[in-house]
Amino acid sequence: MFLPAFVFTLVTMKKIIIPLIIAYSTHILPAQQAHFKPVGFSEVTVTDPFWKQRIQTVATSTIPACVEQTEIQTPRIRNFEVAAGLKIGKFEGIFYDDSDVYKAIEAIAYSLKNFPDRELEQRTDRWIDIIAAAQLPDGYINTYYTLTAPEKRWTDMSMHEDYNGGHLIEAAIAYYQTTGKRKLLDVAIRFANHFDSLFGPGKRPWVTGHQELELALVKLYKITGEKRYLTLADWLLDQRGRKLAVGYTWTQWRDTAYAQDAVPVKQQREITGHAVRAMYLYTGAADVAAHTGDAGYIQAMKAVWEDVVYRNMYITGGIGSSGRNEGFSNDYDLPNMQAYCETCASVGMVFWNHRMNQLTGEGKYADILERSLFNGAQAGLSVNGNRFFYGNPLASTGSHNRRAWFGTACCPANIARLTASAGDYIYGVGRQHLWVNQYIGSKTRVVVNQTPVNVELISDYMWNGNIQLNINPDRSVNFILYLRIPGWARGEPVPGDLYKVVTRSGKQPIIKLNGTEILVPVNNGYAALSRKWNKGDRVDIQFPMEVLEIQAHPEVKANRNRIALQRGPLVYCVEGADNGNQAFHFIVPENTVYQARYNDSLPGGAVTIQFKVPALQVQSDKQVETVTQTITAIPYFLWCNRGQNEMQVWLPRQFDNLRVNPEN
Repeated sequence: MFLPAFVFTLVTMKKIIIPLIIAYSTHILPAQQAHFKPVGFSEVTVTDPFWKQRIQTVATSTIPACVEQTEIQTPRIRNFEVAAGLKIGKFEGIFYDDSDVYKAIEAIAYSLKNFPDRELEQRTDRWIDIIAAAQLPDGYINTYYTLTAPEKRWTDMSMHEDYNGGHLIEAAIAYYQTTGKRKLLDVAIRFANHFDSLFGPGKRPWVTGHQELELALVKLYKITGEKRYLTLADWLLDQRGRKLAVGYTWTQWRDTAYAQDAVPVKQQREITGHAVRAMYLYTGAADVAAHTGDAGYIQAMKAVWEDVVYRNMYITGGIGSSGRNEGFSNDYDLPNMQAYCETCASVGMVFWNHRMNQLTGEGKYADILERSLFNGAQAGLSVNGNRFFYGNPLASTGSHNRRAWFGTACCPANIARLTASAGDYIYGVGRQHLWVNQYIGSKTRVVVNQTPVNVELISDYMWNGNIQLNINPDRSVNFILYLRIPGWARGEPVPGDLYKVVTRSGKQPIIKLNGTEILVPVNNGYAALSRKWNKGDRVDIQFPMEVLEIQAHPEVKANRNRIALQRGPLVYCVEGADNGNQAFHFIVPENTVYQARYNDSLPGGAVTIQFKVPALQVQSDKQVETVTQTITAIPYFLWCNRGQNEMQVWLPRQFDNLRVNPEN
């Protein structure tokens, strides 16, 4: 049967250490239930102008800051030295501080792949030697209990022993992938085997106090092939909601919904409690579902995801509106100035949506990943890389400021490891499929339909929406190329009706194949190009980069009669630094005209949005009059890089909505 040169279609597919041969590749992980297998950071070279600079900043500034705090300014490494008998002393700090050491090592691992640094690697090796020396003969490792009350190990489920262990596993795998060194991996395997000897089917019950070990065990299963780690992760998920939480001691855990433990995971339909705990839980559940096909997990996660995205997510992709529980409150309760939006929660949104994207093959999950990655998460890291936000409000009168470190220091290393591993989220592969999920300029080499294919993505996505994809197989080969078409480019910024576009020209993305414009239907958020690919094939995409006015659901009281601005994947804000030290003195009427311009005077350079609107001005005689003023808006993630000043994301339509000292 004769086939045309190309066809456009959519296909739905549905140890005590023992000698261990690790033949790990993110291409070949045994995820039979997943639509695609992600191409890991170690197989991707990021070339994107924005992201390469961001990753380099992490290498040259953020990681040195983490190292300085971890080893010199705080007792984190010293605790391991004391536990190993290398120094005399006692435990200092907080009982979960070990996790910050592991997250720093994970970030270092990703960074070493991008920017090799012999001195940093040698320093990390010294850390690993100390950590290995601190591990007890039975595989247990936790400096707090080792140094304070070894007899109370595994007696209190709220004390983060398993959380720390999960981050140990993640760090060990990342460091092995980058360096090929397995000393820390051996430590992690001994810990996992120790935990498995105590807990699991037919053994002691256990509910992880702060979820993390579940997703880490799945990673360990993928790299070792030891199915008991997957079984243990599944068992840990199944423990929740079964009234087993007798070991919790924190008073707020009387309400076990705080830790997503009030209802069994497969019966959960609503988001509750602590935002970071929830994200790590559902990431682990998605991982398990990808390998088992468990419909109970899949149904629960889809329902909870809708509850988050339809009713409980900020326009920036941030989650967790309440500082009281560092998490969720009531539906549509999304205050702006009091928004908690922990950086770690946005990092968790990236993890969870990444797993949901690969599990379902639906672009809406990659859309939310993009929203959280580009906006909510990156706001947590300063342009110079050494100052951080723990919480990320959507309005400020100038009281908010970035800090060099925190007592609870989960966010700095977390945003460092996410940014340095941006290559994880770009590509996916199947037997006869290549997926482009994020438009971050990069290069990789993958195997599709038994044929090696060189892929180069040239992108200026953030600023002008232009994408060039070069496909160079070693020989001609048939496969389907899936290109994500973001919801914002189709006038649907977020699934559901929490946020809607008010005004839009109706322009659609333009796709060209080898210079010829083609029409490709979009299904489940992807355009699918099925053809025989040859050396030198090129696909170009031009996304419409118009300024979108976005309106919130009327139940969001804080945003009634207000609009937010988005251009491309970026949410914008108005900051006092660009507008006479004010950000609350103007309104944005309907039919406002916007102009987008690149401004290299901003930290790092960025496209700004300018518009002329009515504003209030105080005259010399203290009279207030209305004037026309040109207002400049900047990408939200850039705010507070020029000192403390006013800022707001949601802009009032009328003077009745203008509050000089806003409460939200």
